[in-house]
Amino acid sequence: MISDETLRKLIRDVPDFPQPGIIFKDITPLLAEKKIFKAVVEKVCSHWVDRPPDIVTAIEARGFIPGGAVALGLSAGFVPIRKPGKLPWKTVSQDYQLEYGTDRLQIHEDAVRPGQTVLIVDDVLATGGTAAAATELIRKLGGIVLGVHVLIELSFLKGRQRLEGLEVVSELVY
Repeated sequence: MISDETLRKLIRDVPDFPQPGIIFKDITPLLAEKKIFKAVVEKVCSHWVDRPPDIVTAIEARGFIPGGAVALGLSAGFVPIRKPGKLPWKTVSQDYQLEYGTDRLQIHEDAVRPGQTVLIVDDVLATGGTAAAATELIRKLGGIVLGVHVLIELSFLKGRQRLEGLEVVSELVY
């Protein structure tokens, strides 16, 4: 089992990114450590193995990295949720509020079939806007959201509150 201390040592703080006043939690050093990355993916999968999703969705762009690996580990399909103009087929959109502005997410309109179970994976849960928008996209398509699993939760931003009624799992909480 991997300790929180080990993970914290591999999370880099980047001040003033993507704008002044924000301290960005950079997971790329963690991803570069193959044994640690594998252990994190296995830990995430172990939480859901008894109720595996049909689909794992992940949010652009850093969420794709653990999301794809988790989908493989759970023998689930993988569906990307992206910013506008990035998906080549017909899409469904959802606007959301960021910690530092507003944005929009999209998913292919045929990516999730009604009744399919879906796990949302992302790198960071901050204000909860991105995960809440992903949840709404899945629900618009008739999917059932099993939960949200993130590598890092910034609890002081209270993002979990926007996901009331969903199981939210965080590997590290700041």
